This record gives sequence, C-alpha cells and structure tokens, in this order.
Amino acid sequence: MLIIFKNVTVCTASCLCGSAPCLLCGCCPSSNNSTVTRLLFSFFLLLGTLVSVIMILPGMETQLRKIPGFCQGGTTIPGIENHVNCDVIVGYKSVYRMCFAMACFFFLFSAIMIRVKSSKDPRAAIQNGFWFFKFLILVGITVGAFFIPDGTFHDVWFYFGIVGSFMFILIQLILLIDFAHSWNEVWVRNAEEGNSKCWFSGLLFFTILHYALAFAAVVLFYLYYTKPDNCAEHKFFISFNLILCVIISVVSILPKVQDASPQSGLLQSSIITMYTMYVTWSAMTNNPNRECNPSLLSLVSNISTTEAMPTSSPGMVQWWDAQGIVGLVIFLFCTFYASIRSSSNAQVNRLMQTEEGKGTVGGEEVGEDGLRRVVDNEEDGVTYNYSFFHFHLLLASLYIMMTLTNWYKPDTTTQAMQSTMPAVWVKISSSWLGLGLYLWTLVAPVIFPNRDFN
Repeated sequence: MLIIFKNVTVCTASCLCGSAPCLLCGCCPSSNNSTVTRLLFSFFLLLGTLVSVIMILPGMETQLRKIPGFCQGGTTIPGIENHVNCDVIVGYKSVYRMCFAMACFFFLFSAIMIRVKSSKDPRAAIQNGFWFFKFLILVGITVGAFFIPDGTFHDVWFYFGIVGSFMFILIQLILLIDFAHSWNEVWVRNAEEGNSKCWFSGLLFFTILHYALAFAAVVLFYLYYTKPDNCAEHKFFISFNLILCVIISVVSILPKVQDASPQSGLLQSSIITMYTMYVTWSAMTNNPNRECNPSLLSLVSNISTTEAMPTSSPGMVQWWDAQGIVGLVIFLFCTFYASIRSSSNAQVNRLMQTEEGKGTVGGEEVGEDGLRRVVDNEEDGVTYNYSFFHFHLLLASLYIMMTLTNWYKPDTTTQAMQSTMPAVWVKISSSWLGLGLYLWTLVAPVIFPNRDFN
C-alpha cells in the first residue's frame, strides 16, 4: 500500500510540477502534448468562470452577512470588528475583479510565449508544465485584484470588456465557421465512402433546421422587439442582418464559388445565419429602452412590458436571463472546440494562428512499464501559436465578465447597473464584421485563383 501511495504521489507531482504535462507518468490519458496543454489552460478559464457565477448568484451577499463577524454591517460578534466588505466579494464587483485577474494571468503568458517556435524552446516547458505553480499565480493575482479600490476601476474596466468582447465574438464566429466546414467535410466524405443517402439526408435536415430556427427568430424579433411607431433601430438591425444572411447563403452556392471551394455550402451558411440571429437578439436585449426590450418573463406570461419590468434594486444583476445562458453555452462550446481543434481549412487556420492538420494526429507512446504517455508532437514546430492562444483566453475572460453582468455599465456614483447603447452597437457591428469575414472565406478563392485556400 505504501509503495502504491508513493507511486501515485510521484506521478501527481510530475504532472503538476514537471516540464511538460504528464510526460513522466501515466496518470493522464494518452494524448498529444498540445491538446492537453490547451485543455488545462481552458480548465483554468472555466474554473474562474464557475467562481464568478457563484459570486453573482442571487442572495449570496445576504447569506454572507449572516456569518457572524464576517461582513461589514452584518451580524457581529462581541469584541470582533467586521472587516470584510461583502459588496466587493459578491455581485458584479467580484465578477469584474475575478475576470480582471484571469485577463492579467493570460496576458502574462501571452507576453512570455511570443515567438515560441517549437517545444525545444525553454519557454515551451513553462507552457506545457508547472501547473501547480500556475494555479498559485492565478490565485495570487485574484487575491490582489480584490484589494483594488473602487474608484474608477469598474468604469474603466467596462470599456476594456466592451473592446475585448467585440473581438471575442469575432473569434467565436471564426470557430463556428471552422466547425461548420469540418462538419460538412466529414459528412460529405462519409457519404462518398458509404451510405450516401443517409449522410446527405442528414446534411439536408440540419441545414433546413438551422434556417427554420433563424427564420422563426426573425418573426419573433419583429413581433416582440419592435413597435409600429417605435424601435426603429431594432427594425434596421433585424432587416439588415436578414438581408446579409440571405446574401451569404446565395453566394455560398454560386457555381464559381463551388468550383473554387467545393467544401462550401448551405450547411455552413445556415449555422452562421443562426449565430447572427443570436447576436442580433443579444444586442437588442441590451437596449435601455424597455418598450423595445421586453423581459423574457413578460413574453412568456403575456404581461405588458410596463408591468413586467420593474426597476431593479441598485447593483442587482440578473445574469441568468435567456440570452446570457445561451451566451455561456456557446462560450463553453467554442472554448472546448478551440482546445481540441485541428482544422484543414487554410483560411481559418491563418485567422486562428494554427497549423493545418496538426494537433490531433494520433500518437500513443507506451513505456516499458505499460503506462501511456502524452506525446510531444511539437518538437519540429508548434501546432498553434502559444501567444495567440493566451490572447484568445484573455478575450474570453472579458467576454465572460460582460456576459455575467449583462453588459451593464456600472455607475460608481449610484452603484447601479445600467444598460447602454454602446453595448448594442458593439454586438451588432461584430455581427457585421463576422459576416464579412465569412463572405471573404467564400469569395477569396474566386478573386485570387492562384493562391491555395484549401
């Protein structure tokens, strides 16, 4: 028993403190070095997200104030002074500080990993190992973030969140484009090798389903988020984005586009159309005009918007609304996909700073003791840009901050959370730029036929 415990201890220590994750032990599943590293860094991001969600749960501050001698203004213990400001460690302030800490953590590694070319670089050992110390660094930065004075911190960090979230929405769209290309490519290949009717029927079904959901969303938008004599911005957003989605769908099946990019098709366009409708909906839910932005509760219970949306108490943040939950689900999918992706689409790889066809090449190294090892598949060259990957996680931290606080702008004078039109325009403009990027992936091979875009 002692020998077994000793082996497990050594194995765990090598995984936490080694120069590469699990290269010296069999305690982790067999996989590529690059994939394991990205998953572990993504786990740090998800852990910070979970902490932020817990901190902003409704009633958390009330429960903390019940702890004797803990919160300022809460239950006291004779002879013990309450020192903890519970307004800071819970609510939107805590989310801002937690996400600030994660952003600083990933910025640090993004700066350190600039121009790492292979795992032979000494900095690659820092990227792929020493996880226990990385966790301590993240905890230390987080603790320090909670000592930041209120002042103008929240107001300034709000604008950082706006810009970062704008960029992350574009990255999400790029990942969805890549996912759609991979999905279409795999199913078309399976159709050519096996039961073609089954696979092509599946492609047709999901394409129609995506377009049907997008069309239903447009109808609901016009019905609930516009008024005959009001909400002109919403009418423009819905109509213009619908026109753009029709354009990209038509372009994707043009003969010249099909000849230059046989992998393009309506499946990809349908996924992008559905995501564009989500971003449009998310933008409209940030409109401070409550007449044009009814709550989900009022829509479900058929209550008038004036009665259904009472003024929230100062500082109250309802992050659990529908668009916030959908945003978190899409975020989780994109984060996981970015950690394991290995795309064959050259344009997407250039945008995401990854190498074609690398990262998931099967490799299982078994030692003399029969234990599986993580394979170092980056000795000849990295499969993804280390620095850009951390920058992507930095932007994801800012996106999570804005999503959990419903893109509200904190007012440090009144301690209230206010919806703002800049958040609306940031989301809408990101959808336009994203559609432009997708359109470029379609027409670039036609405009530049001599370049390799496959």
